[in-house]
Amino acid sequence: MGWVMMSERELNRVEVLAQVDDGRLSVDNAANMLDLTRRQIFRLLKRYRQDGASAIRHKSRGRAPNNQIHAAKRDYALALIKERYPDFGPTLAAEMLAEHHGFKVSRETVRKWMSDAGLWLSRKQRRTFHQPRLRRECFGELIQIDGSDHRWFEDRAPPCTLLVFIDDATSTLMELRFVRSESTFSYFEALEGYLRNHGRPIAFYSDKHTVFRVAKEDAKGGARITQFGRALSELNVEILCANSSQAKGRVERANRTLQDRLVKELRLAGISDMEAGNAYLQGFKERHNAKFAKAPVKPDNLHRALNVEPDRLADVLCWRENRYVGKQLTFSYDRKRIMLEENDITRGLVGKYVDTFAFVDGRFEVRSKGRSLPYKVFDMDQRVTHAAITDNKRLGAVLEHIKEMQDAAPPKPKVRTNSEKMGYKPRDRKPGRPSGSQARKKIAHAAE
Repeated sequence: MGWVMMSERELNRVEVLAQVDDGRLSVDNAANMLDLTRRQIFRLLKRYRQDGASAIRHKSRGRAPNNQIHAAKRDYALALIKERYPDFGPTLAAEMLAEHHGFKVSRETVRKWMSDAGLWLSRKQRRTFHQPRLRRECFGELIQIDGSDHRWFEDRAPPCTLLVFIDDATSTLMELRFVRSESTFSYFEALEGYLRNHGRPIAFYSDKHTVFRVAKEDAKGGARITQFGRALSELNVEILCANSSQAKGRVERANRTLQDRLVKELRLAGISDMEAGNAYLQGFKERHNAKFAKAPVKPDNLHRALNVEPDRLADVLCWRENRYVGKQLTFSYDRKRIMLEENDITRGLVGKYVDTFAFVDGRFEVRSKGRSLPYKVFDMDQRVTHAAITDNKRLGAVLEHIKEMQDAAPPKPKVRTNSEKMGYKPRDRKPGRPSGSQARKKIAHAAE
């Protein structure tokens, strides 16, 4: 007779029915084992005795299903997808077929058709694998930097960001600092602490945050370099941007470890603010490095001496821009109007450019050829502009600033109506006494 294809369920039925036919098993026990009624057992047993084990197979085996879609319809749908929706996913393609072509078919059917035709790859097939990169050989050769936005103090304080500097060769935590958000000034502050403690490394390795990289390719202003990049260039330190988070996996894994260990240690120490947290980080960093730091392949330390005076370092780690001086000795800066005080030096600056310096500690200076110029703030508007482009990593800090400004804003005066401006005051009426308009309505209704 040849081979007979049967499922495991059908094979189990054949085995039980054979025991019933031999008298080794009762019909009631067989019904309980197969979860069938006695009547069904007798029907299956009759088929088994007449045609053998092959009669127990499902009668529809080998036949086309009743709800099978015709091959012509399948080819028509795939032709439409190839012609009009080649880059659509199965869900959206199924919606377009139903909405624009009246071809209703489930998204999973479309998914199978597109997969068989090579128009769609599953998530598993689209997965990319990142080959591991060997560590750098020397300490100070490459420093990975990143900011981790997290509830570091849990519910005891608002979320904040931890800036992490980690050595690629040894996984040593070089600098940790709590800040409100990732910004140029917060990185300037952390970088100053790093340079004073360790010196200048060969290069920093970061993500594509706008602090490190100019996102707009056709940017018209500036020198195609960020303020942070300009500061590192003056210090003769390179900045490299990773193409993916996996490329800087050492700092990403360090963030995950810190989000577990550091949060719990801050809770046990009873620390609930960034100032106390930054003071605590020094001891934590030493304990963490003693436990997890690795030995480098080569013993060389590639950090170079800073060799920069404190005043000079402050001029490097600041926000510097050029501003054009108008005829009234004024220029715009950060939604402010800056007016230079008139003197022998500033009179000759009309139509020329001056240098502006915004420091980490909040100081602001205007200089021309290295000389500081006196100025006044003529107009000041610190409100966040409508539709301002805000990076995702700074959204929390921007919202906190907006709430502070809204709470500090004076209440708006009550808008008076024209009657109130003319001094009109409504008269008190006796209860139950109708007004003039109500009385006229009642008279008109009675006349009808």
